[in-house]
Order: sequence, then structure tokens, then C-alpha cells
Amino acid sequence: MQPTFVLVHGAFANSFSFAPLQAELGLLGHRSVAVDLPGHGFGATFPRAYQAPQDPEGLATAPGAIKGVTLADNVAHLTGVLERAKENGPVILVAHSRGGITATAAANARPELIDRLVYVAAWCPVDLAVGDYYAEPEMATVDTASLALAAAGNPAELGLLRVNFRTADPDALAALKAAFLADGTDAEFLAFLNTFQPDENLDVGTSADRARAATWGRVPRTFVRLTGDAGMPLAMQDRLIRESDALTPDNPSDVRTLEGSHLRWLIHPAPAARVLADLSALTADS
Repeated sequence: MQPTFVLVHGAFANSFSFAPLQAELGLLGHRSVAVDLPGHGFGATFPRAYQAPQDPEGLATAPGAIKGVTLADNVAHLTGVLERAKENGPVILVAHSRGGITATAAANARPELIDRLVYVAAWCPVDLAVGDYYAEPEMATVDTASLALAAAGNPAELGLLRVNFRTADPDALAALKAAFLADGTDAEFLAFLNTFQPDENLDVGTSADRARAATWGRVPRTFVRLTGDAGMPLAMQDRLIRESDALTPDNPSDVRTLEGSHLRWLIHPAPAARVLADLSALTADS
């Protein structure tokens, strides 16, 4: 039976991010489902203060629906999608960026629902909790201070992360573009920025949510490296691959490589779709 691709977005993103990739997969004859995690997509909050003209003070204090959403909530939602997809045959779970945290936790809990895990420059915590990796040398080139230029409100007070992606601050926009789409045009960057939502949940899990050899480790996995990714540097991607393989030496990672930045594969998806189509054939034959 033909596998179903289940696509899990990263931080501040949603299912809309995958529309070009899904179109390319469809034209190659493949079925896919893009997931909106809780508080994302049409469940996201776009405060009136976020509209134009903006109200910075209102934006900093407006409540958001994603407040209180946990990693467990994300996993429960994704598990429901996986259960339904599994009724139709094999399932290939594809995660991007922060979505890898949810995918890893789902594979820890329900490995029988997943026939292959695909991490596209995605977090796969093995030796450390995700938050602890940011203090490691592989993340030293990520300028978190510059990325915070567009932050809005106090996360502790809001109970969520909020970023003003509609900012006109040239320094903030330059930092975001350098981190996520340095190889794209300004028009592509601004278009993608307008698919983002301002809010993201705070919970990225703990050490208890790291990959587990007995469950997660049973699932065949592929890591797709993005060579020009400044938001998740290649050194960190390669470290996660090494840690994964050390945890499950009898189930090593299948490693693929795509040229480009953190977001380019979503804007120009043909190469990524061909990689996924190849993985579909491998899964169907296994």
C-alpha cells in the first residue's frame, strides 16, 4: 500500500507552510497530510493589535490561545492523526525544525504507528533536552539576541512566545532573513514571513522526552541535512545524527542532503519532494 506522508511544522509555522511541497508530492503521485498542532493554523491567535496600524502595547499584552499548550498536547493531537493515517497503510512522519520534538515524543510513545521518521533539519533530542543544546558549541553561530529584536511581550506574563513578524524594523527583518532564508529573495522572505503566526507555546519538553532506544529507536529514520541552515547549523544537525546512531547502532540513520537554508526547501520543494518520493518507495518495499 502507498505510504502516507504526515508533515509536522516547526515553530510559529502551520500546515500552510507545506502547501508547495504537498503540491509537488501530489504531482509525483503521493498522498500527504499536513498537521496543525494545537494553537496553530486556524486555531492561532492574531490579535487586533497585530493588524495595521499596529498597537505595540496591545500586542505585548493580548492573550493567546496557545497559552498552556504542552508537548503532551501536541503529541496527543499528532497521535490521533497518525492513527487515522495508519488505517490506510504505511506512514512516513516528516518533521521540520521544532516539529522534530513532537515527532520524537510521538515515536517514543507509539512507534507502531510510524513506518519511517524523517527529520528535515529538525530537533531530535538524544543526549540533552532541547533547551540545553542551545548552550553547546554547535549553536554558537546562532545570534539569539538579534533574533529577539522582533519579540513582543514577556513570555512569563503571556504564558507563550510572541514574535511580531509584521515588524518594519530593518535590523529585526535582516536578522530573521539571515537565520532562516539567507539564500532567498526579499520577496520570498516577506511572503513566507506572512504565513507565520505570532504565537508559539513554551513547552519544548524535558530530559524525559529525549529519544528512547526501546521505542523511538525501532523506527527506521532519515535525516535530511540542510547545508545552508543558519538557524540550525549543519554542525548541530550532524551532532544529532551522531547521537542518534550511537543510541541505536543497529538502526543507523539514512542521511540525505539538500542545498539551502532553513526555509528554502519549502519555497522550492522539488528536490525535497524527490527525496521523499524515494523514501516512499523504500518504505513501500520494506
